[in-house]
Amino acid sequence: MSLSPDGPARVQPIPTDMNTVTPHLVCVNAASAVDFYGKAFGASVMARLDAPQGGLLHACLRIGDSAVMLMEESAECQSPSPVTLKGTPVTIHLYVRDADAAFRQAVEAGATSVMEPQDMFWGDRYGVVSDPYGHRWSLATHVRDLDPAAIQQAAADMCAGRS
Repeated sequence: MSLSPDGPARVQPIPTDMNTVTPHLVCVNAASAVDFYGKAFGASVMARLDAPQGGLLHACLRIGDSAVMLMEESAECQSPSPVTLKGTPVTIHLYVRDADAAFRQAVEAGATSVMEPQDMFWGDRYGVVSDPYGHRWSLATHVRDLDPAAIQQAAADMCAGRS
């Protein structure tokens, strides 16, 4: 419990506007990343803390119903960005209403096409972009409901070279 001016108050252990898992991205020039994510994915700023010496200490963005945090790359915090690491093994999966339109919007905002959207065996229309800060985003729209057995068979067919 914490104290408020009116006495003891209950603090929510998970803030009501957050989900259990929230990506926290490290970016070179994080302030420009905030602008890019607004243009590419319609992100809005929930919170922003600029550094006194310039740059961005922390930002929390809202993309759809989810929060994404980001910060400036920092050697002092042992937080290198994908640019410094020369890549990332992580892809952020973003469900959208129209994967093709979202893909075009991201590319027009400055993302690089990694994989053009296509219908996938698990029932999603799916494409991948890399943002200017080295983070990869998969953009998906669920277009078909399939049972697990059908997905398993389609995966086996794909791996065997059958379509």
